Amino acid sequence: MKKVLSTMALVAIFAYACSKGGDSTGDPIDPPPGGGNNNCDTANSQYMADVVPILTNNCYRCHGAATNSGSFGIVLEGYSNIKPYAESGTLIGVITHANGFTPMPQDGGKLSDCNINKIRSWIAHGIQDN
Repeated sequence: MKKVLSTMALVAIFAYACSKGGDSTGDPIDPPPGGGNNNCDTANSQYMADVVPILTNNCYRCHGAATNSGSFGIVLEGYSNIKPYAESGTLIGVITHANGFTPMPQDGGKLSDCNINKIRSWIAHGIQDN
């Protein structure tokens, strides 16, 4: 029961987080692959090489160590900060816009399928700090 309440609290926090931040240009948050090259290698997704760049480009402006003042203290920058959200399923829930989760990022479009699949792969392979 305690875990359910914790997850519900995180969902509520994510719902309110970053509601006023972001890019006002209307540009997509995560540009589609260019030049028709749809190569998306998720076989060996790693935290530093694959996950951190996605988080840097899409999450840290609200959930970074120095920028989380409006996001209820949810810091995703740093392995020890992101790991609990990856383990609980909250990270995948919010980035896939799954039912019951607040879609993230709130100030832009959904992440590309490639980037979601890179994060899924990293989680599926044990949420390694690599």
